[in-house]
Amino acid sequence: MTVDIRVEDDPARSAAELLAEAAAAGGHVALAGGSTPARAYELAALLQPDWSGTQVWFGDERVVPPDDGRSNYRLVRTTLLDALARPPETHRIRGELPAEEAAALYDGELADVTLDLAVGGLGRDGHTASLFPGAPALTERERRAVAAEAGLEPFVPRVTMTPPVFAAARLLVYLATGEGKAEAARRAFAAEPSAEVPASLVRGIRTVALLDAAAASRLP
Repeated sequence: MTVDIRVEDDPARSAAELLAEAAAAGGHVALAGGSTPARAYELAALLQPDWSGTQVWFGDERVVPPDDGRSNYRLVRTTLLDALARPPETHRIRGELPAEEAAALYDGELADVTLDLAVGGLGRDGHTASLFPGAPALTERERRAVAAEAGLEPFVPRVTMTPPVFAAARLLVYLATGEGKAEAARRAFAAEPSAEVPASLVRGIRTVALLDAAAASRLP
């Protein structure tokens, strides 16, 4: 469960460099929503405009249409996909469908898929993807994607990858910035693992946490 914690002046750029490297190598990459990952995607498109050998997945999605402002797919499309000279094959979660149906479809798509790189956000409550504190999905061991109840605003149903998918990822990269994430970072990366802090339980084969000085300010 060891995490390689890296305090960076610009964590988004460091994440972009890892994304560009993964895109150049090809393989399976899972992306997250959020403002800090969005900047990483913009930079990654500049660093590596050819993602044609890559398959892009989503760690989670809100159950909204793909053009909805709350959609993770829309965020990735506008910050990354639309900027690429050669886009990847993209596997979006069908947020326009009911959550259980969308989760079942994604679970099937993910069969036999091993992620080469997964980007994970870190919520102030310690959640990652749509794995919220105390959620039943944290103990899921068979399914690769499940429906999830919203743990914070916007309160819409969600679909999320499950911990075993992230556990098999060759590299899981957490990305967090700002003082508002400092306590979550401490609990996720420097305290005992707990279901009340989902990010403390979700690890890849290798796990890297890219933090700025503010987000790292409460680490030992």
